[in-house]
Amino acid sequence: MSAELISILVLVVVFVIATTRSINMGALAFAAAFGVGELVADLDADKIFAGFPGDLFVVLVGVTYLFAIARANGTTDWLVHASIRLVRGRVVLIPWVMFVLTGALTAIGAVSPAAVAIVAPIALSFAARYSISPLLMGAMVVHGAQGGGFSPISIYGSIVNGIVEREKLPGNEIALFLASLVVNLVIAAVVFVLFGGLKLRGAAERVKDVPEKATAGTGAGAGSRAGAGSGNGVVEKSGEAGDKTSDEAGEDASRLDPARIATLAALVALVVAVLAFDLDAGLTSITLAVLLSAFWPQVSRAAVNQIAWPTVLLICGVLTYIGVLDEMGTIDWAGEGVSDIGIPLLSAVLLCYIGALVSAFASSVGIMGALIPLAVPFLAQGEIGAVGMVAALAVSATVVDVSPFSTNGALVLAAAPDVDRERFFRQLMMYGGIVVAVVPAVVWLALVVPDWG
Repeated sequence: MSAELISILVLVVVFVIATTRSINMGALAFAAAFGVGELVADLDADKIFAGFPGDLFVVLVGVTYLFAIARANGTTDWLVHASIRLVRGRVVLIPWVMFVLTGALTAIGAVSPAAVAIVAPIALSFAARYSISPLLMGAMVVHGAQGGGFSPISIYGSIVNGIVEREKLPGNEIALFLASLVVNLVIAAVVFVLFGGLKLRGAAERVKDVPEKATAGTGAGAGSRAGAGSGNGVVEKSGEAGDKTSDEAGEDASRLDPARIATLAALVALVVAVLAFDLDAGLTSITLAVLLSAFWPQVSRAAVNQIAWPTVLLICGVLTYIGVLDEMGTIDWAGEGVSDIGIPLLSAVLLCYIGALVSAFASSVGIMGALIPLAVPFLAQGEIGAVGMVAALAVSATVVDVSPFSTNGALVLAAAPDVDRERFFRQLMMYGGIVVAVVPAVVWLALVVPDWG
């Protein structure tokens, strides 16, 4: 058995173990990089570490650190409260508010599961209170998160654009962002129509405020509470004390104090610095986070622990292993194997389906980190446009996060109050299966086929 084939099989084993044993894929990938690098490819430690993505490490840490501070000081609470008031409580617009809100959160740097963990308890509580399909509301939240997930300053966008740059492929940050936004927007519109969104136009009730307990659960630590299935119910007011508590919570959520104003300014500054002045997103976000921490150390101290360390470990581990594959020639070997199919369009659609199917059960980020480099030799032939293919792979690997086996799908399942969870699980699984079956072919037709030849 060739060394290249062994390294590919080890990668498959890493994905299988990470999926079935709930072990961080990045940690497994670091171990695989060491084992394959030393025992199979005869690489020393310096060559193994050469693939470590230091630039992406800084982006992941910096952006999630800044957003953790925003959660800790209640800035995200204020954003949620303001978004609800924008539509004056119209029930029919609430699913779209949740779509836009999660999209905005991921677009400015929130990790997708973090945005879903913040918004899903609120969204599913609204669904229970106003008889909105939980599948509709959950899908709007997840697709909203993925719709904004590939902005140039987002986590996913930074990762994919970083991989494209490292692999010296033609890239277009705006095209990647718009591809994901449009695909998820279209899916959200279809879901909205099919699952009763239009019927909400006749609803006479109006939302007076954010559900009490859901609002209170959107601050620091909401992600863990949502993931555990708590903090997602609608609290019934019972007595004067309950009224006072909910009123105080609503007043606090709608109030702009100096820390929140400074955090909003920091988020705007991050967008301007990256888009207008082309500054590094990771270094800029860390600098802004440190400045906020210096002025409000008590609130910001816990934010360091809320940096997306599992995601950091995941990305750095997978890309380090991919670096080992590149060093030992596996990337070229695998790419030539895909190209040898002889039908470029068939190779392209197969890669999209592989990304979608594996991502429905494993890490979307890890799949993107593995698939895009593996497609480099195939793209180097020039028969398939790199920009469209990278966008198709990225969308295929993330749009399936509605699956209940993915983090986002699991968060939605856990956040739904007053539902038959087994039935809701089956609904999410069936919906995820439809997305896996349909979307890769659609994005292939829309993004890859027009650039063929």
